[in-house]
Amino acid sequence: MSKITQNGVHPRVLRLTEGAVMLALATVLSLVKLVDLPYGGSVTAASAVPLVLLAFRHGVGFGTFAGLAYGLLQLAFSSSLSYVTGFWSVTAVLVLDFIVAFAAVGLGGVFRRVKNQSLALTYGAVLYGVVRYILHVIAGATVWAGISIPTAAALIYSIGYNATYMIPETVITAAGAYFLGSVLDFRGDIPTRLSVSRTRGAGWLAALTIGAPIAAVIYDVVAIFPHVQDPETGAFTFAGLTDVRWSVVGIVTGVGLAVMIIAACIARTKNKKEA
Repeated sequence: MSKITQNGVHPRVLRLTEGAVMLALATVLSLVKLVDLPYGGSVTAASAVPLVLLAFRHGVGFGTFAGLAYGLLQLAFSSSLSYVTGFWSVTAVLVLDFIVAFAAVGLGGVFRRVKNQSLALTYGAVLYGVVRYILHVIAGATVWAGISIPTAAALIYSIGYNATYMIPETVITAAGAYFLGSVLDFRGDIPTRLSVSRTRGAGWLAALTIGAPIAAVIYDVVAIFPHVQDPETGAFTFAGLTDVRWSVVGIVTGVGLAVMIIAACIARTKNKKEA
């Protein structure tokens, strides 16, 4: 006899339904762009969080499958293929910038056995962001060199360009995953709110842990982004980076990270005492 959940639903049906809902939510969030770079890449409203949660709940395999579907949907909304010609160039863009890059969200389930759910989700989100960033850098230094990235010093340029959106995107994704993991239990058949004893005082700690780095990232993007675009053509350039007030950016970033670390340590100590 097939296993049925406590709600009378077959696990496969529940998983597929949940996957469809999360995929739709991720796609909608991806359209909410906080920053949209001229040559591709954007900072979204934590669009990968639903898929990280999906991978955490149902494993790397199912998460990777959902990420693959998500990548194909992103391709449908993109005009990237209109800029490349040749079989190998098109294949490389498909594989590196879309199929593998977004399928990597399945890595959100790698740490599902970690006892602390919030940390497990955060680790998974960061790992996904790092892998996706590396793939975009490789694509930029190879396929896009000579198209949207200068051929000279293509690797350095690709590292810098992709970092301008992947770093804040990864921070926002990790922060969103951490927050949801601190208030909801995703290990059951259906996510439920964590007990009051486990969430008492967790709200403000979670808010500081995720709010501080997000605020710092938003400030950094606002402070830096206008200087990496040519005011006349809108083209991406490193020339204006000398005009950025790096001392202020460093202070804001440092304060944001310090607040995040302190709040996370307090929360961890609190959890150990209550365990």
